Amino acid sequence: MKFVSWNVNGVRAVWKKGFGDWFKADKADVVCLQETKAQPDQLTPDILNPHGYHGEWHWGEKKGYSGVATFSKTPPARSERGFEIKAFDNEGRVLVTRHGDLTLFNIYFPNGKRDDIRLKFKMDFYASFLDVIDRYRKRGDDKIIICGDVNTAHKDIDLARPKENRKISGFLPQECAWIDALLAKGFIDTFREFEKGPNHYSWWDQQSRARDRNVGWRIDYFF
Repeated sequence: MKFVSWNVNGVRAVWKKGFGDWFKADKADVVCLQETKAQPDQLTPDILNPHGYHGEWHWGEKKGYSGVATFSKTPPARSERGFEIKAFDNEGRVLVTRHGDLTLFNIYFPNGKRDDIRLKFKMDFYASFLDVIDRYRKRGDDKIIICGDVNTAHKDIDLARPKENRKISGFLPQECAWIDALLAKGFIDTFREFEKGPNHYSWWDQQSRARDRNVGWRIDYFF
């Protein structure tokens, strides 16, 4: 099966730029989107359920904020939204779907850069997710895929300027340690399994045109 994950930073905007055409051409079995930034009444049927795909959505309560969507050629056998923790679930960050014997987590993890309150929210979300993984494993879900925007670069190689960002959320020791804890549960950073070299990133600051210089961060993952 082919899985694709992408933080689109607004699903309506990328659709206007030809995302629907890419969808048809790529023919992935499952496509996971983060930061969809839309409510159901703002979307056309071709976005809600692209031709040939079944769409599952988790909307944030706040309009124009957060949200995730998972599209699959075959409707999932099971679909769940959130962690059953209201403070987290209100932001529309989590979709869990069952595809054959695979359990897929599509998650838009919180960003902690705004202030200490949001950093605590992010770390609480991280801790809760580890508990959620244990809960799913106990009920028999032993083949788990996690994808999405984790909002943390794991190691020095995963961002262009590690020294300058050691005290910035997204590369704080406690955030990096959380990824260590996830890997200790038996998960694999699939990108690093195949690509060991530097200069591979998934996010660049738009205001400074950082992508032109490839000054980026690798904060999006498949585990």
